[in-house]
Amino acid sequence: MKNIALIALIFFITGCANTTDSPQPDNQASHPGYQVNSQHPSQSQSERVRFLILHYTAANDAESLRLLSQGTVSAHYLVPGTGSPLLNQSTVYQLVAEDKRAWHAGVSEWRGRTHLNDSSIGIEIVNLGYKKSSKSLEWYPWDGRQINLVARLARDIIKRYDITPDRVLGHSDVAPTRKVDPGPLFPWQQLAEMGIGAWPDSSTIRHYLAGRAPDDRGSVRNIQIDLARYGYAIPQTGILDALTQQTITAFQMHFRPSDYSGKADAETEAIAAALVAKYHPDSQILRHPPESDMDI
Repeated sequence: MKNIALIALIFFITGCANTTDSPQPDNQASHPGYQVNSQHPSQSQSERVRFLILHYTAANDAESLRLLSQGTVSAHYLVPGTGSPLLNQSTVYQLVAEDKRAWHAGVSEWRGRTHLNDSSIGIEIVNLGYKKSSKSLEWYPWDGRQINLVARLARDIIKRYDITPDRVLGHSDVAPTRKVDPGPLFPWQQLAEMGIGAWPDSSTIRHYLAGRAPDDRGSVRNIQIDLARYGYAIPQTGILDALTQQTITAFQMHFRPSDYSGKADAETEAIAAALVAKYHPDSQILRHPPESDMDI
């Protein structure tokens, strides 16, 4: 009788163990108090990350790390400066996980989508930005090692989230009335040639110049229309008002850094048209609800 009871107890314990330890199906996950079945994923979904936004920190390495890790602003990644030994080791800081929101873009807009913190990854790069001279701004140069490291990091992010070239942006592109980083010395064309970000075709620019000299007067209205089609938040007034000029300056720093005076000249008009023709030939400006406002 005791043997029978012992055998029954063994079978009971074994049965409980099998029930507890039995593997879950691939589409079934256990959580405290409930089960999740992922057998029917919806086809109506996309990546949260839609944009990659590049910045300079306007501070040295130590201050940049302090501001971005202990302050009220943040970024997903920080690329070290020229004097950091990490740069020679091709090492970047990850300060925020990619599935978390970092506070780097602030009040921002691109193609009607606002508050881009919620849909972007931010890369801060250690660079002092500029210093003011008696006549103009003097911009600090970029270290080629930084650019190569940014390129490797950006290429990986772009591939992971399938970010289109026109959504690789500078802070000044998405906040042109507030920000100027990463500035006119940032090598956007070099990065585009490495497959990172957008760049217009020179033959298409010549087409839209239509025989005009680059510094001939351009159409403010055409520039406003095409910059909006490409993605910039810009007034549609036909007037070279202050907001329009600031936005043109931001655009020129990205795509025509040899002259970013904010003038509505023929070359700026042609570059804007060439970008639209290449990336958004049938574009419409979309509107999305606001979300968050934190930035550096």
